[in-house]
Amino acid sequence: MNDRYTELLERLRGVIDGSGEAAARLEAVCALLAEGIDHFDWVGFYLVSPDEPDTLVLGPYVGEPTEHTRIAFGAGVCGRAALERATIEVPDVRAESNYLSCSLAVRAEIVLPLHHDGEFVGELDIDSHSPDPFTPDDRALLDALARLCGPPATAAR
Repeated sequence: MNDRYTELLERLRGVIDGSGEAAARLEAVCALLAEGIDHFDWVGFYLVSPDEPDTLVLGPYVGEPTEHTRIAFGAGVCGRAALERATIEVPDVRAESNYLSCSLAVRAEIVLPLHHDGEFVGELDIDSHSPDPFTPDDRALLDALARLCGPPATAAR
């Protein structure tokens, strides 16, 4: 990771480890990512519903509002990432047959699963208005962040 991303990760770690409500910390994470990386146009968390364990519920996010506030496991990129418990990167959402469109401006998406004590608790979802924008530095930052975000996401449930 380059120095700018290493510094951003340290700022993110400070927010995650800080005090305050879990939802506020997760929203601050979204804001830092959206402000810190130009091609991150929508950043949000989807958390496993405590009432419907095969459903994701929209949590804190930064960006345009979305109609996708509940997503069944398997539906769209987020639902597929939840079902597979794997990071999914889509360089061109227009080529994705299982894509749930949030906006015509979105061109690429990356979704990272979040775990706490081995349990899937949610995911970090990032949309970009640029095609194929995600770099190896983006991926390294997001992978490290996903490992940090599992416990706060659990607290937000």
